[in-house]
Amino acid sequence: MSHSVPEASAIASLLPAGTPAIAVTCLRASGWEEGLSAAERAFARATGFSGKAGTVAYLPGPNGSVARVLFGLGDPDAPSADPLIAGRLPTLLPVGTYRLEGAPDASAATLAWLLGSYRFGRYRKGDAAKASLVSPEGVDGAEVARIAAAVAMGRDLVNTPANDLGPAEIEAAARSLAEKHGAAIRVVQGEDLAREFPLIHAVGEASTRPPRLIDLTWGAEDAPRVTLVGKGVAFDTGGLDIKPSSAMLLMKKDMGGAAVALAASDMVMGAKLSLRLRLLIPAVENAVAGNAFRPGDVLRSRAGLTVEIGNTDAEGRLILADALALAEVDQPDLILDFSTLTGAARVALGPDLPAFFTEDETMAREVAEAGAQAHDPIWRMPLHQPYASMLDSKVADLNNVSNGPFAGAITAALFLRRFAPKTKRHGHFDLYGWNPSTKPGRPEGGEVQTARLAYALLKGRYGG
Repeated sequence: MSHSVPEASAIASLLPAGTPAIAVTCLRASGWEEGLSAAERAFARATGFSGKAGTVAYLPGPNGSVARVLFGLGDPDAPSADPLIAGRLPTLLPVGTYRLEGAPDASAATLAWLLGSYRFGRYRKGDAAKASLVSPEGVDGAEVARIAAAVAMGRDLVNTPANDLGPAEIEAAARSLAEKHGAAIRVVQGEDLAREFPLIHAVGEASTRPPRLIDLTWGAEDAPRVTLVGKGVAFDTGGLDIKPSSAMLLMKKDMGGAAVALAASDMVMGAKLSLRLRLLIPAVENAVAGNAFRPGDVLRSRAGLTVEIGNTDAEGRLILADALALAEVDQPDLILDFSTLTGAARVALGPDLPAFFTEDETMAREVAEAGAQAHDPIWRMPLHQPYASMLDSKVADLNNVSNGPFAGAITAALFLRRFAPKTKRHGHFDLYGWNPSTKPGRPEGGEVQTARLAYALLKGRYGG
């Protein structure tokens, strides 16, 4: 059976600088009238325009066509200002070709436009944004377009339902990237998986769609080594500790960590950063069957540690554990792992703000700065070592869940640290992978949170 990558959803075109276009003038709420003619001010006022964030006014030309568009920024310096506010424009403007002027950050506005134009179109056509943008002078349009295309690819993966996206299709997406960028790829399945990655095998064994470990490498062998690890649970029933239906509805997004790692890898390889990239994706479906792993089972990991299964719905940390044990073998300069891991992180920080864990203070600072630069925020949470005792087991080296209801995101991060203990520059992202509602540049649906952050971090460290 062949498994192909779905055709990418369309995003707005980014046309070359200098292409004739209608100007979209970005204006602050304070002093928005400055620079406009008396007639333009009067017309804008008559339409109710005030520079409020996300609002537009169309100024007519002598022949009745749109001569110019005014776009309100509100107060872009306010703490609550949305740096991706220009992402509203592709869905507000009629068909046409436009250019931005006066944006505080032209690169961010251009990216926001492209990100905001995304629509998942595999199953329903016709609602894609039709407004095209001319690349502003001084903006690296090719770079911005690469980033937007990588995000769209990742969003497509998260949005695709599990009947059309299982472990094999995640592998197909990785193979497509390998072919695109000239990377090497190895996939471990079957008996080899059971022997080399017993936790990945145990979690995915009950599914009719076989589990696998996807291992992609790219870049000069003597370059600094960076490993990205993404949780690839194509669908999570919860296993024998089955989820209620309400909690299962969005479980197609439980491979969001893999989508993030794939999108970030696409950006890194497209920019030809000076590093040796390794991408590891444990790809499984957590299903229910007679051969499913059970609560109370004791499983041996690749690292040799034994794990008592306190809950089969805490499967993501199990497959990541085996992948992290492999990642550490290379002694990489940096390991980043991405996963839709815990509901506790969402309770603490909500859907828009991924939790980030690391022991390295320098890395924590660099990650925060990269998130701010890329407008892809995170919030650092503590790896509070005393909580590790919550994972104690009387029959194994550790349990896969804590012995109580507290600190679920922290104990999950502490669990993962047991499997890459020698790598101090290890960052763990616990993300939601979904936009519950549409915001500028972030349409409702799948989202590759922290992918742009990871790229900004690695570009800052390893050049481009």
